[in-house]
Amino acid sequence: MATTPHTAPLAGTLTAVLTAASGIILGKEREIRLALSCLLARGHLLIEDLPGVGKTTLAHTLARLLGLDFQRIQFTSDMLPADILGISVFDRERGDFRFHPGPIFTQVVLADEINRATPKAQSALLEAMEERQVTVEGATRPLPQPFFVIATQNPAHQLGTFPLPESQLDRFLMRIELGYPDRAAERALLEGRDRRAVLAETAPILAPVMLIAEQQRAASLHVAPALYDYVQALAAHTRTAAEWKAGLSPRAGLGLVAAARAWALLAGRDHVLPEDVQAVLPAVTAHRLPAAGEQRSADELAHALIEAVPLP
Repeated sequence: MATTPHTAPLAGTLTAVLTAASGIILGKEREIRLALSCLLARGHLLIEDLPGVGKTTLAHTLARLLGLDFQRIQFTSDMLPADILGISVFDRERGDFRFHPGPIFTQVVLADEINRATPKAQSALLEAMEERQVTVEGATRPLPQPFFVIATQNPAHQLGTFPLPESQLDRFLMRIELGYPDRAAERALLEGRDRRAVLAETAPILAPVMLIAEQQRAASLHVAPALYDYVQALAAHTRTAAEWKAGLSPRAGLGLVAAARAWALLAGRDHVLPEDVQAVLPAVTAHRLPAAGEQRSADELAHALIEAVPLP
């Protein structure tokens, strides 16, 4: 494919980010591409998996490579909203209250083990994720741009977890699982250097202003009317088929288009194909389509949806 002005920046930026991230998070190229697509689509990412498979490292790696400020919040059962948003403290010298911002005031927030916190603490993220601002003590404060939440979640069967409500889940554009590495990647991990040491020596590839430009570029990619028809047909099928308790919302449809645009951008194209929609569909719908009846994995349900709806 000939290089056009629309795709030229990829050679030295986004492709380099993918390559560098794959050198740190071994054997997870697809998951890394999905995570970066989520950020390019201005969404938030939920990673659900067992401890120790690289969830935190992936979040830190993306922040580092994209030149973004990073804060980690360890969610616990006794956490309060003020621990996330911040609080006003009386300043004796000035004779008034001064606001001390919480860790939410950064560009990449890692909400680690988010489902170990109570629903009250979880809800502190809702406004931030939707409006990219927070209201504390009656004052609305904007968050830095770009703003990206990566939340990790332990499997629901583990002790001490509070399931995320549907309103919270819907704020995440994508949900992915990393899973165990394959044999070759695990052997490379065992024989190689500590991933944190490798990450510490890794230089940023993008700057925040460049990332914002790439997000705008992704949002401008062409989507043909027939492809909008396809997305609508996918959503309509979920609302009538017996496999699901509830269908995809209009917000999910918007997210599917945005994620497909970002996936196409990473492929170096200036237009979206049906294959782009299909590539991101499992991650966009996994947490939005509660199964009815026979329990099947999110991937199985996503593939069933793709097979049930004909291509445009």
